[in-house]
Amino acid sequence: MKLRKAVLVAGLGVAVGYLAKQQMDNYQKVTPEKALKNAKETFKRNGPISGSWIYMKPEEVEKNGLLYNAYRGGVTRNMDGENKQYEFYVDVDSGAVIGSVQTV
Repeated sequence: MKLRKAVLVAGLGVAVGYLAKQQMDNYQKVTPEKALKNAKETFKRNGPISGSWIYMKPEEVEKNGLLYNAYRGGVTRNMDGENKQYEFYVDVDSGAVIGSVQTV
């Protein structure tokens, strides 16, 4: 009987832990690593990229009259034998790229 209770308690603990993790994932803000991954996937739709970076600390950004808490990053791609750099902002809450601009 003791073994059965121990297995039941262990199973219940695993189930509660799993459900708690699922709930935390739903409410957790986007990490800088995940933000960079999302941005790279977005830029790769228009061709390969050769490098990328992201600042780990979010900053406040104003875009179209709205304020966002966003990570700033950049990608480099080789087009026509020339390296072109793009800077972007990724929303901390949604992980969406909210703006990009080609830098010199």
